[in-house]
Amino acid sequence: MIRKMGFVTVSSLLAVSLAACSSTTPPAGKPGEQAGGTVSKEKKKLVYWTNDRHDMDYIKGVVQKFNESNQDSIEVEMVVKTEDFNQAIDLAFASGQAPDIIRVKENTIQPFVQKGYLKPIDTYVTEDMKKKFPVIDDFNRLDGKLYSLPNYGSTLRLVYNKDLFAKAGLTAPPKTLKEMVDYAKKITAVGKANGSYGFAQNFKSPESALNRSARVIAEASGIGGLGYDFKTARYDFTGFKEIIQAFKQMVDDGSTLPGMESLDIDPLRAQFAEGKIGMYISFSSEPGVYKSQFPAKIDWAAAPVPTIDGTVKGATSFLGGQWLSISSTTKNPDLAWKFMQHMYNDDVLKTYHENGFGLSMVPSISSAAKKPDIKGIEGFLPNGMDGTWPLNPPVTVEGIKNTDAFFKYMISGGNLDEIIADLNKRYNEALDKAIAKGSVQAKPNPSFDPMKLVSK
Repeated sequence: MIRKMGFVTVSSLLAVSLAACSSTTPPAGKPGEQAGGTVSKEKKKLVYWTNDRHDMDYIKGVVQKFNESNQDSIEVEMVVKTEDFNQAIDLAFASGQAPDIIRVKENTIQPFVQKGYLKPIDTYVTEDMKKKFPVIDDFNRLDGKLYSLPNYGSTLRLVYNKDLFAKAGLTAPPKTLKEMVDYAKKITAVGKANGSYGFAQNFKSPESALNRSARVIAEASGIGGLGYDFKTARYDFTGFKEIIQAFKQMVDDGSTLPGMESLDIDPLRAQFAEGKIGMYISFSSEPGVYKSQFPAKIDWAAAPVPTIDGTVKGATSFLGGQWLSISSTTKNPDLAWKFMQHMYNDDVLKTYHENGFGLSMVPSISSAAKKPDIKGIEGFLPNGMDGTWPLNPPVTVEGIKNTDAFFKYMISGGNLDEIIADLNKRYNEALDKAIAKGSVQAKPNPSFDPMKLVSK
């Protein structure tokens, strides 16, 4: 199943439609009354923060509908944070300006709960909702308390330009790291004159780039995608060596899009849609992006990511299980819950799935919704090798993060063995501190088998 901070305040896009509700001077009548004697209600403002951009236009409309139709005078301001979302959340709570509703994900729900950012929603969730929404421990429910309900999950695939593949004489997507490196070189050889290159990732954020590419390659190869070994309950990045070497080789070969180190995901998508990138790795939200946000001018498809040696040894991550949470500091938790109810209603979730923004993780929705009629979705549909990996214990590491260290090596070189040894040392020191503090638990599971994670 399951930097300078940029942001887009989507509520500003709704200003015209909301102006009549929030700023119109009441017509003549008794004080506090509108025409016809109706008592005007003061707007109760809530702020919702998300870092999802692929569904921004759709969710903007959902929020607008809620603002126009709710009977409680609630007005939701939707803010899409485009960079450093986690840091922005930390700063917002530290300054007393935290949003009321927060988009949480598998890599944020645990640390956000540990920091006291989220309010449990157990008292709001009805028995019918408990039956409807599949709740997963550590993904939705932590320490016996429920913080979020699922909406959709995302598979991860290699996205490739079929036109460039054909031009380079390639008839199928790569199955091994070596093939991926070779294919990128061949595509660049035939495409460079027209500004097309073999491979790219959104390395403006190394964490975002590697956690959607190196991670999934590692997991399909049987290696914990975030560097945690569930058998030993220790961090061990040794298995990433060949993956990072392959990424560096593409850089050294000149097979990657120039300026990739400053590329964000949307500019990358725009370049791919124009035919300038042969391959990249990303989520199942891409078909929706190429249908509406960046209409693709090329023939493209998606395929399972390559593994280290061509052998699949673990489930490919089906990421998801969370969506919205209520801030622990909100002054209006009941109103925030009313907004969440609107967001989790069947029509919203069904349309979300059918428009290809994500693959529903709610059985009653996925069984009733139509298969997304959208180009490219076929390659992202669960293929029998997808599954949900358990969450690794979150740690606060002193010094450079693993993704930054790997990216620095890709661009500047160095001794990768020493880099990995240093990461192992610092991550396990941080893990030991967290265990001693009692903030995390880490128990070895010698029988852990990543192939058993595959969805049945």
